[in-house]
Amino acid sequence: MKRAAVIWAARTTTAQRLTTGSHALINRIGTRTADWIRAGRRDDLTGLAAALGCILRALLAAAGAYLLWRIIRAAPALLWALVPAWCWAALRAAPRTAAENFSEEAPEEPEPDPRDAVLRLLYEALGDAPSMYLADLLQQLQEEGHGKGWKVADLRARLEALGIPVEQRLRTGGRGASRGIVRDQLPPLPDQTPQGASTAPSTAA
Repeated sequence: MKRAAVIWAARTTTAQRLTTGSHALINRIGTRTADWIRAGRRDDLTGLAAALGCILRALLAAAGAYLLWRIIRAAPALLWALVPAWCWAALRAAPRTAAENFSEEAPEEPEPDPRDAVLRLLYEALGDAPSMYLADLLQQLQEEGHGKGWKVADLRARLEALGIPVEQRLRTGGRGASRGIVRDQLPPLPDQTPQGASTAPSTAA
């Protein structure tokens, strides 16, 4: 029975990682595609002429997606290679937790929620600041030994995969709009006392 529980836990964990990793991959592909399309805008032109590069890149991206769909429709056997490749990439994109390193024995105590650990890092990085750009956050995390080799898009995908909100057009410190985190939008830590709640012991009988 114990071994069956371990096998079931392994399957459940893998399914969760596939789901989380797939969401992260979709977000990453969407973000990088959008950034590539926006990079086609000409700053030295105005009006429609400045946006022609963006329109052309958007058409190329749509044509590529349509071509891939037609190829798969014409040769469905390609899915035997594409689906395992996607699953492998999704597993690599999903953040690993200690719960995934299960052993032959079923864990006696539940593993901590990985989102709680990430939230603690975010609150520590914010300090007294009400908000922070993702670029500044990533730099600070990497200085502390976290997220080596990550880009801003990778950090954003991992935060969104954990259900942590990312402000799309944050403005702080007189700088331009960019993605970031806002303290008031972050979920509270499990051990945080709700605002207005008294920490004094109750005198009620």
